[in-house]
Amino acid sequence: MTTTPNTHLLLIEDDHELAHWICDYLAEKSFTVSLCHRGDEAPQQILSLNPDLVILDGMLPGLDGLDVCKQVRPQYCGPILMLTARDEDMDEVLGLEMGADDYLTKPVRARVLLARIRALLRRHNPTSVEPAPPGNIESIEIQGLLVDKSARTVTLQGETIDVSSKEFDLLWLLAKSAGELVTRDFLTQSLRGFEYDGFDRSIDLRISRLRKKLGDNPVAPFRIKTVWGQGYQLVREAW
Repeated sequence: MTTTPNTHLLLIEDDHELAHWICDYLAEKSFTVSLCHRGDEAPQQILSLNPDLVILDGMLPGLDGLDVCKQVRPQYCGPILMLTARDEDMDEVLGLEMGADDYLTKPVRARVLLARIRALLRRHNPTSVEPAPPGNIESIEIQGLLVDKSARTVTLQGETIDVSSKEFDLLWLLAKSAGELVTRDFLTQSLRGFEYDGFDRSIDLRISRLRKKLGDNPVAPFRIKTVWGQGYQLVREAW
């Protein structure tokens, strides 16, 4: 993705030294960056500025980053990238459940931060909508399951299933390779823009949500199976 000069980011970070380093780095990459240091001021800043992307620290004075995310998510449609100083799965899962789109564990590495930002912007702010090339698959039907890419809808046995944008993207990749193993490495690279590091649990969380919504058995899945240590497989005969 080529960053346009008016791509506006809002950084909410109470560590002044880190905040200014991130601002300077992103400004060099042609982003416009606004800065906020307090959690209790963050919701008003997010909703009034309506930036293209929010970088939100998890631990903030006045209001915790998770609460900020939960408070603004019903009104703010842009991507939220959370920063956390604690390398704990629970923090990451809570952040994603509160409405964050991605998370990054401190210490912040410049190139990783940039890759995450660009990946989120690509997914949320496509620069143009182009006609599908001839032969490009626009929908996949597997027994009673219909995944429509053009409408971004999922139907099971004639009933529309409410899935998030991230869940749809994951299901689409699995449906395109129905009956085959889809590795975690491939899913992480395709959906999050970086290589699987062995610790990232966001794909697992999305799988769990999809299973629940698609009537799968969470204890013994028969529709989206786990291939232990490798990835997932969408079963063709289970719909």
